Amino acid sequence: MEAFFSTIEKLIVLDSASRQAFAAIMQYHEFPKGHLLVKPGTVCHSIFFIEEGLTRTYYEKDGKDITDWLSPENSFACSIVSFITRRPDRRGIEALEPTRVWTIHYNDLETLYTTHHSIERMGRLIVSSGLVQLQMRFDDLHFATAAERYATMMKQTPSLLQRTPLHIIASYLGITQETLSRIRAQHILL
Repeated sequence: MEAFFSTIEKLIVLDSASRQAFAAIMQYHEFPKGHLLVKPGTVCHSIFFIEEGLTRTYYEKDGKDITDWLSPENSFACSIVSFITRRPDRRGIEALEPTRVWTIHYNDLETLYTTHHSIERMGRLIVSSGLVQLQMRFDDLHFATAAERYATMMKQTPSLLQRTPLHIIASYLGITQETLSRIRAQHILL
């Protein structure tokens, strides 16, 4: 749980009462590789803080499996549309390796928001940070070349390239596996 608080404290320092309130509601889980934390077509009831391991958020379109987010250690995984609207979403969340998480249930978080101003502010800061990351990803997918997207991933999260199957990396980058292979071969030659 300390990894959670260390990550949060990059945004906001929680007072002792807020930390204790969080600790009281968070639940620890261990999932094997391949486990679905959230099944597609269901409501996402929790935010997952990844203490160790790796998850992907994905959906299916035209019979293809599309990865739209990767969540390694010290980050969050959530089907945010479902979590906020309380409606089923097409997205699922899968453990790509054995994964340890801390979960925060929607109802518990809403209760904390009403009783702890610092936790409500923390939620706003996390959502704001997530929106910036989402916009940057959107911009990359629309304005950067496939090679530029791969180079960005190599620079920002090189360990994900070693831990994630190639077909998932290709999907995440919005390219085919063949294009990814060509890009990787060019990077090796450089």
